[in-house]
Amino acid sequence: MKPAERTPFSAIEDRPRLSLPDGGRMIVWPLMSLEVWDIDRAMARTVLPPPQHRQMLPDIPNWSWHEYGMRVGFWRLRKLFDEMGLPMTVTMNGRVCETYPRVLEACLESGWEFNAHSWEQLPMHEVEDERESIDRTADAIEAFAGYRPRGWFGPGLTETFDTLDHLAGAGFEYVGDWAFDDQPVRLKTTHGDITALPYNFEIHDIVVSMIQNLPSPAYRDRAVDHFETIYAESESSVRVMSLAVHPYISGTAHRIRYIRETLEHILSRPGVVAMSGDRILDWYNAQTAQSAQG
Repeated sequence: MKPAERTPFSAIEDRPRLSLPDGGRMIVWPLMSLEVWDIDRAMARTVLPPPQHRQMLPDIPNWSWHEYGMRVGFWRLRKLFDEMGLPMTVTMNGRVCETYPRVLEACLESGWEFNAHSWEQLPMHEVEDERESIDRTADAIEAFAGYRPRGWFGPGLTETFDTLDHLAGAGFEYVGDWAFDDQPVRLKTTHGDITALPYNFEIHDIVVSMIQNLPSPAYRDRAVDHFETIYAESESSVRVMSLAVHPYISGTAHRIRYIRETLEHILSRPGVVAMSGDRILDWYNAQTAQSAQG
């Protein structure tokens, strides 16, 4: 199915009102991505262009850039998120369970949600068997964490026209690849509905820092501007704002300050509730069930 076949167009102004208990009005969804970059392949992205603009394998400089995030950047971010008591969603390649078990042990200690990010950092269009990769990822996370992940992000947010059907068939309940709304949306699959939770490509450290190459404070400034608009709109019905970070980008010494300042600003406003992806899904399911009852 193509996107228009999976969900009808819906104007946000025409929907039933969504609400939160205890004076809540807006949900912030904090996420961190943990990946494995295979040294035998081209890197998922680069910070240092190759000499003479010719791709070199192995790409040690850019592999080590990412590795810094797992060795150092992750721990800076974890300290910050734990200090703030944030219910993080950690979206991870299945290979992280084998390659970086110490990092995942820390995530478990912090009580964070495990979310699947395919087996390794390779676009879904290049995966030989999508369903096998999806099952392998879910199995690895379940073996490590003791439960199967409910949510999924594609590597590089990639999907084929069949990915959602494979995900629903494997038991996944939500995805984060569809950045097309400020509220959750049901998507049709050949195995029943799956829910797209609101995601944002522009309040995202890869886009701000590595694609648009903006100064370190730009993440905070853009996130705060975005938040103020969404917060005002949430007075009429709950909105969801995602905040995505990567250890090798946001965990650097010159950016961590602005991640802290972003979160401090947002969480200081009354009615803002931070939730992991699974809790957002549970809240939305309860809201829609209530609406259906009348």
